[in-house]
Amino acid sequence: MDESPFDNRDGLIWLDGHFVPWRDAQEHILNQGLHYGSSVFEGERAYDGNIFRSFDHSRRLIHSANRLEMDIDFTIDQIEDAKREALARSGLESAYLRPVIWRGANQMGISVGRANVRVAVAVWHWADYFANKAEGIRITYSPWARPPANSAPVDAKAAGLYMICTLAKRRAERSGFADALMLDSDGNIAETTGANIFFFRDGGWHTPAPTCFLNGITRQTIIALLRSNGAEVTERVIAPDELKTFSQCFITGSATEVTPVRELMGILYTVGPETLDVMAYYDAAVHDTSAKFEVATIKLEGQP
Repeated sequence: MDESPFDNRDGLIWLDGHFVPWRDAQEHILNQGLHYGSSVFEGERAYDGNIFRSFDHSRRLIHSANRLEMDIDFTIDQIEDAKREALARSGLESAYLRPVIWRGANQMGISVGRANVRVAVAVWHWADYFANKAEGIRITYSPWARPPANSAPVDAKAAGLYMICTLAKRRAERSGFADALMLDSDGNIAETTGANIFFFRDGGWHTPAPTCFLNGITRQTIIALLRSNGAEVTERVIAPDELKTFSQCFITGSATEVTPVRELMGILYTVGPETLDVMAYYDAAVHDTSAKFEVATIKLEGQP
């Protein structure tokens, strides 16, 4: 695994329609993505040389850009081609992909009427998000809550929405935990800093309804896999005082895949057979190129 700084690596990055040497993929410091959070992105994984649910991720990338009213010069098909070629040029079979769209540096200020929009795709090797994840991770609470749906475009994978996640995760790691659980503005369970969360009780799985956070593509995959294997999944409001009533827990996302939780806010969970089943279902799905999944409805207004 390459541990060198991300700005000093070999390889190529697709930038605005062309491949450039990794170290030359530069942007001026006075860009709106940096100063005002005008940026959206995706996190994707490739297995056996195939990008899992690639088209669904590209659709969401365009949707997120539309939600931030970015005018994009590339179609979904062009972004799909860029991702496939970037993966091929990386020489990696197992890889992490980061498509990103941001407003550039030709205009500075809150106004974005003349701002240019830039697009890039980078690929690198990234193993497990958490060390020894099969043993289960420890999660503490976050002092920061997810913003309500009327305060931010919570259905967009927008960089600005991750600032509080960074703060929460940093605080958790300083205290010896792997991650932090975030509540919504009403004090109910939302998600962790970068993954959706599931709980097991009395033979069924429970997960928060995505009212103020992303309905993750991996989340949707897990729900489909569980239901297709006969498991019951309930999407609903989950209050913190319910945490002690569950016996198993895991978090899920493209980076985290399926990661069991053995401790959450002082409550202990087992990595039981039902959780191990979920891990096996997901592992089989990401290596099955014939697997088909439905994606939640996404409006693609303004798609060229």
